[in-house]
Amino acid sequence: MLHIDGITLHFGDRPLFDNISAMINPGERIGLVGPNGAGKSTLLKVIAGEQPVDEGKISMSNTATIGYLPQDGVDPDPGLTVFEEVEKAFEEILELRSKIDIIQKKLDTLDPESEHHKEALEEFGKIQHRLEHSGSYTLKTDIERILTGLGFRETDFNRSTTEFSGGWLMRIALAKLLLLNPTYLLLDEPTNHLDIESLQWIESFLKNYEGAVILVSHDRAFLDSVTNRTLSLRRGQLEDYAGNYSFYEKKYAEQKELLKKQYENQQKELKDTREFIDRFRYKATKAKQVQSRIKQLEKMELIELEDEQSEISFRFPSPQRSGQVVLTLLNLVKRYGDNTVFNGIDYEVERGDKIAVVGPNGAGKSTLIRILAGIEPITSGKREAGYNVTAGYFAQHQAEELNPANTALDEMKDAGTRESETRLRTILGCFLFTGDDVFKKVRVLSGGEKSRLALAKMLLNPGNFLIFDEPTNHLDMQSKGILKQALQQYEGTLMIVSHDRDFLDPIVNKTLEVQPGHIKTWLGNVSYYLDKKQEEDLSNLNRESGREKQRASDGNLSRKEQRRLEAEMRNALSKKVKPLRERLEKIEKGIESRENRKSEIESLMADTGFYDDPEKVKEVSLEYEQVKQELADHLNKWEDVAGRIEFIEEEWAAEHQGSG
Repeated sequence: MLHIDGITLHFGDRPLFDNISAMINPGERIGLVGPNGAGKSTLLKVIAGEQPVDEGKISMSNTATIGYLPQDGVDPDPGLTVFEEVEKAFEEILELRSKIDIIQKKLDTLDPESEHHKEALEEFGKIQHRLEHSGSYTLKTDIERILTGLGFRETDFNRSTTEFSGGWLMRIALAKLLLLNPTYLLLDEPTNHLDIESLQWIESFLKNYEGAVILVSHDRAFLDSVTNRTLSLRRGQLEDYAGNYSFYEKKYAEQKELLKKQYENQQKELKDTREFIDRFRYKATKAKQVQSRIKQLEKMELIELEDEQSEISFRFPSPQRSGQVVLTLLNLVKRYGDNTVFNGIDYEVERGDKIAVVGPNGAGKSTLIRILAGIEPITSGKREAGYNVTAGYFAQHQAEELNPANTALDEMKDAGTRESETRLRTILGCFLFTGDDVFKKVRVLSGGEKSRLALAKMLLNPGNFLIFDEPTNHLDMQSKGILKQALQQYEGTLMIVSHDRDFLDPIVNKTLEVQPGHIKTWLGNVSYYLDKKQEEDLSNLNRESGREKQRASDGNLSRKEQRRLEAEMRNALSKKVKPLRERLEKIEKGIESRENRKSEIESLMADTGFYDDPEKVKEVSLEYEQVKQELADHLNKWEDVAGRIEFIEEEWAAEHQGSG
């Protein structure tokens, strides 16, 4: 159990935390929420021991461990590969392996009959025993499993960390944390650099994580899916809610409304009391009652309402009407050197389309939308813009085009829309630039602040075909809500690359899935796409067999036809699991051979004369380590493949129950 005990922390004269406390229990999934600037990231740093406090302490058991993923500042070793950088998290195991190597070399130089040789062998045995219980023999498999889940391909494992962007470096840091399996896992915006497939994977991982998870995120769907408790940080206080983000939001709104009514009642009582005092202050017959009312006022604990954030809204100006066909790609080919991203794809965007672009990182999403925006040259084929189409494009790199000498407000004025300064400041407020923030120079803004400013500026001249590449990465809940509402009301055509389902679902009516080498359109929002994609991946039944199944359930097939259909469906299932069963059989043979060899070596090592030959001891010990490593890898693979077969068969059985 982790105890946040009376934490107080001042930033200047402002108390960021005012004597806050909470208990974090094993296995809990906690969302840490609050308005921008409330101190969410700072609290994670306090828990992680990276931020000193004025008063209070963080306490937990001596055996508990903490893993912390910050929003930025990840700095891997440029001399290491991805696999080596992740493996570096297991310093104890690597150190034990190094000691084993040193002892083995030492044994080569010692007399087998000497006392030193005997001591070295004993130490070798102790270290080997520690390695067996440290997870050393499943380490390679575990690392590969986590890296694959986070979107890395097998070919990426041996690439240098210097070849990856900041988002991928954050994934490497996340992989190290997940593998260390800390008792308390602290994650600050872990989803910002994940694609939708990796996001689904980490959701599943965290829901099944053995330790406690505390996460800061502005992804409502992610919070709702993962968390079962919410800590709300506001005005220096920490409030506890026994549910996910939607539960918290509902309860907080109810509390806020109740407090507002209590405040109004108290204000009426104050007004009446003061009026009584003023009216009868100088009447001797009422002196006692007046004094009583004065004391009543002095004792009254005044209710304070939280400063209401003004209802900020942003609405796009009505764009010029484009032609019905906004943009067409015909037989499009795009290559970077020898790397073919797209080879002969066709695609058409129609006026009024609101399209979410999803798919794994590296599949070509950003390349495709840059082609659609007209800023990425194509290798061959055609890109044809429709009549009167004006595109507006937002990508993270646009922040680099801001003038460092300008203030945030100057940048907005430079957009040339002749909006009033009041209106420009209101729009900046939508994206977290409040008060004197609008006068900050661009050069002193953080990366996130620059990105938000670039987005605000782009929205002043939107055009009638808006294209966004991850617009929500640096927005809080309120800012995302404002942008979401504006895009829902936008009258033009829209494409958005994003993994934020809660943001996308009310906006889009189509989902464009981009996979390596091909694209596919789904006529629904992202949740619809994910549901249908899961059905497609699990069933492996083609559309025709699905239609036949439906006709059978309607009683339109004869018994003979039904038996044929049942046989076809069983064959489809068999075809789906056959390669997995063949793989399982191959793994089982590998397990059997390694178990046999392990037993042979253990029998050999049990022989009293075995240690008479130091060279043989070294050779056999090395083989023994290798066999155990391979056996552990095979057992992990068997568990994975067997689980997949079982899952597919259960899904098939549930789907086809009663279909005959």
